[in-house]
Amino acid sequence: MQGMASAQTSPTGQPGPRLGLRERKKIQTRRAIRGAAYRLFAEQGYDATPVDRIAEAADVSPSTVFRYFPTKEDIVLTDEYDPLMEAAIRARPAGEPPLESIRRGVLDGLRHLVDTDLAELRQRTRLVHEVPALRGRSAEGMARTGRMLCAVLAERTGRPPHDLELRVAVAAVLGAMQEAMMAWVEQGQTEDPLALIDRALGVLVRGLTR
Repeated sequence: MQGMASAQTSPTGQPGPRLGLRERKKIQTRRAIRGAAYRLFAEQGYDATPVDRIAEAADVSPSTVFRYFPTKEDIVLTDEYDPLMEAAIRARPAGEPPLESIRRGVLDGLRHLVDTDLAELRQRTRLVHEVPALRGRSAEGMARTGRMLCAVLAERTGRPPHDLELRVAVAAVLGAMQEAMMAWVEQGQTEDPLALIDRALGVLVRGLTR
């Protein structure tokens, strides 16, 4: 994630363990590839940008690009948000209603992303909205996030991770987040994305009202 230094930062802003040189170099390479890709996507379009051109712009080999991102779609869709969201949900009070814990955890984790990578978030959501291949692949990432959320909520509720009601609740949360982000794009990305997600998740917490 752009903005990461040699020390990791938790969703609460506290520094974590210092990363080793090898891990820092991996982060720098990943950041360089992603940054080069987004520049080229903005200049010439997603479909018109081949991976070898991204590799050239990032000053790495095409094989290095594929080592970090197995497909071109992964350059856009891969991020480090899930661990932040997971940690933020786990930090919520034990007696809090599950959907409220998700709501607060999602917003706390996403706030870090907005603070450090808002420009990239804007471009990523525009690309997912506009490029059919990315919309299709984004479902895979949503499924991984869903499994993570089910596991965390299973711990907090005592339910099994594959509990039907748990899966339905998580699917509703992910759907609400997706709709909020797509609405953000369609409205010109002028609103605060956190406020839109908060509104969307608030519907699940309180129910649909007149």
